[in-house]
Amino acid sequence: MPAYVRFSQTRNLIDVKDLPLTVALSRLHSEGFKGIIEDTMLTNLVSPNFIIDQFPQPDSRVKPGRTVRLKIAQPEKMVSVPNLIGHSHRSAGIMLHQLGLVIDTIYTEYNPAYPKGTVAWQSPKGNDFLKKGWGVHLTISKGMPPNFFQVPNLFGLSQEKAEFELEQAGLKLGKVSYEQNEDLIPFTVLDQSIKEGTVLENPKKIEVTVSVLNLNDIFNQMMNK
Repeated sequence: MPAYVRFSQTRNLIDVKDLPLTVALSRLHSEGFKGIIEDTMLTNLVSPNFIIDQFPQPDSRVKPGRTVRLKIAQPEKMVSVPNLIGHSHRSAGIMLHQLGLVIDTIYTEYNPAYPKGTVAWQSPKGNDFLKKGWGVHLTISKGMPPNFFQVPNLFGLSQEKAEFELEQAGLKLGKVSYEQNEDLIPFTVLDQSIKEGTVLENPKKIEVTVSVLNLNDIFNQMMNK
């Protein structure tokens, strides 16, 4: 035979929403009910351990001794975002994963200041705080723009090495001047005609000044040619 519960054997369930957990459990117990935590919501908009929701809902007709399932608030975990500028795309992804963050949107742009494949911009920026599990937006450098040339730093290089670095940058060595300097290895670059890091729309010859032990030796070499 089916069992029936008389209406007189049920009661209206009290409302414990927006109460601290300890208060909610105490009130449920005093009314003859049992409360258990069934779920949590990560939020910083509600004080920790306050009741967000309950089941059954308030004023539902339930039997005495009924278990009431509660959803409580817990603070969201915030993570300090690492500084990813200059790191490779792969390295940035690993760093974020280790902190419980992810890469969100990826943009790309030509940027002579950062090598191809490295992070040139990020949002949020380094040392900002972000919710755990959220994503960081990155711009990955495509390196030098097409048909642009960036002047390398030649200071302190040998003349031969300087010429090689210029060729790697799509440039050429121009006029070589000499300056007597007995403290440096002969043919060390002391100066260059265009500042390092300068981006050129067209390739130009870069003039350099190199050290020599004795200017007379260079003069004699030129006269014998």
